[in-house]
Parts: sequence; C-alpha cells; structure tokens
Amino acid sequence: MIKFIKIDENSRVPKYKQIVDSIIFNISIGNLKIDQKIPSINMFSEDFYISRDTVEKAYNILKERKVISSIRGKGYYITRTKLISKVNILFLINKLSSYKMTTYNSFVNSIGANSHTDLLIYHCDETLFLNLLDKNKGAYDYYVIMPHFKTDDLKHVSYTEEVVKAIKRLPKEKLIIMDNIKLGMDGEIVEIYQDFENDIYNALKEGLSKIVTYEKLILIYPENAVYPYPRRILHGFKKFCIEYSLNFEILNEVYDDMILKKGDLFITIEESDLVNLVKQLRDDEFVLGKDIGIISYNDTPLKELLGITVISTDFKVMGETASRMILNKEKGKIKVPFNFIDRNSI
Repeated sequence: MIKFIKIDENSRVPKYKQIVDSIIFNISIGNLKIDQKIPSINMFSEDFYISRDTVEKAYNILKERKVISSIRGKGYYITRTKLISKVNILFLINKLSSYKMTTYNSFVNSIGANSHTDLLIYHCDETLFLNLLDKNKGAYDYYVIMPHFKTDDLKHVSYTEEVVKAIKRLPKEKLIIMDNIKLGMDGEIVEIYQDFENDIYNALKEGLSKIVTYEKLILIYPENAVYPYPRRILHGFKKFCIEYSLNFEILNEVYDDMILKKGDLFITIEESDLVNLVKQLRDDEFVLGKDIGIISYNDTPLKELLGITVISTDFKVMGETASRMILNKEKGKIKVPFNFIDRNSI
C-alpha cells in the first residue's frame, strides 16, 4: 500500500489531510480494496518520516468516516469502498419531530444518489451538541446544523458562546446553518432560515378575515417544554393582537379542565396540546370551526388529514433549498416560506 501513498512536502495542504485524501483516492480507483490491511501508525510514520501524531490524526478521521477500522492486536483494515467518492454530509438537528423529519427526508431525496447523509440528534443540549461536533470534526464534506438550545430552566436560546466557537472552527464552505440563524455568524456561509417573529405575524394577517370573527385569541405557548420554542413566536403573536386590537391570552398548556367558551380561537404549538384540546371540544360537544376555532403551529400529514388549519414553515422547501445550495455551491441567506393554510378548524 505504501507505494500508492503520495505526500508532497512542499504542499500547503496539511499532511494528515494528504494522507486521508490519498487513501480515499486509492480506494476509489481500486488500488486499495475492502478488508485489505494497511500499515500501522508507527510503520506509516517511519516510512514517510512524519510524526506519529499526524498519522494518528489521519487514521482517526478515516475511522470516523468508517473508511478504515482497527482490530485489537491485528491492525488497521479498509472497511468501506462504497460511498468513498460520494459527498458525505452530517445533518445535525435539535429534536426528532415529524416536521424536522420532513426537512431531512426532503434534503436526502433532493441531494441525490451521489451523497451519503448521517442524521444525529442533540436534543437541544449544548454539551451533547459540542461533543458530537468535536467527534465528527473533519469527517464530513458538509455540516447541516439546526441550532436550538435550552437553558437550565428550559428557556430557548439560539446559541451559547461555546456553540458559536465550535461552529466557527468548521470551514465556512462546509457549513449550512438551517432554521435558526441568530448566531451572529459573518462571512459567506449558507443560511436557510425561519423568521419566527415576523412569520407568525404575517401568517396570522393572512387569516385575519376569519380570525376577527372570534371573540378571544388564545396562544398555548409551552413555557417549560423539554424542547423549548423561540420566544420570538410570542413577540410576533403579541404584535399581531395589539395591532388589530384583538382580545388575547397566553397560556402555558391546555389544562385537563380547561374553561372553554364559544368564540374562543386557540393557537396550539405542541401536538399534545392539540390532541387534548380537540378531545375536550368533543367531550363538551362544541363544534370545531364553528363554536371554537383551532390553528396549529407547524404542519404535519396528520393535521392535514384531520383538517386542522395551520400556520407553518414549508419544511419540504427548507430541505430542498439546502440540497440545491450544496449541489450548486451557492452561498447566502434564504428565508423559507411560512404560510397560513386554511382548512376546516376555523
């Protein structure tokens, strides 16, 4: 194998990257095959007069990308020949929800067969996010990141100082920030985003003619959700209600013994609140869309099936946009459409 590896002493490319690229190239053209043993770190270091740390760093990257594996007492082996020539992408999201999966599936379907995408979830946890990013640093061609985090008291934050530092260590040409761009990142990177405050404000304006027929507008905003929501949603809702002189109330959840009155219009964010509310309407024999209205935040196939009016980002477009910008090597900021979708619940 050694005879195939080329290290250019005069190149400005770091030697560890030259090792990674050379091994991958030789796999792609058939010089190195699956299950073939490769030199130990010490042997590689001695043959090329390169520091052991440099070789170890290259081998660790190859192991993270599952190009090679180590067997205790036996050495290192080529473990993957498929996907080597493909674009490898890390898709890092804050939670596993139906609409996040819509974005992910749309992205995977649009990016095409010449790529491989790994999905990882960090549950809005800063420490887990930092560990995952550090573990996978240098292992992918692109990093698609949805930044949403929570404080100890379960409040939403767009970033922390440590998160920004970690993201800035990634090459900008490999970075796609999606969904939430309140990071203060500068330079030419890809940003595909929601504008949480103005999105809800403008979407409710679209439905104004129906909304004003209700006596009270009630937003169910979960203050202490496991996966907290941006408070900009609250700001946009309040702005809309105040501008149009609407009677409104903000509640933390749909309570089991909720006092319901004809003329109420609810906006729910979490699906558990939507389910609880619909159940109580049926138990109390209110007619949905006539006596009491419901608008739900973020569309799902189930809401469409049940005829629930929604205000929602187009998550399919979000995924398609990210894949297009990678394929076309585009840069810049793109706001994703956010729509009022009128169905039978108001």
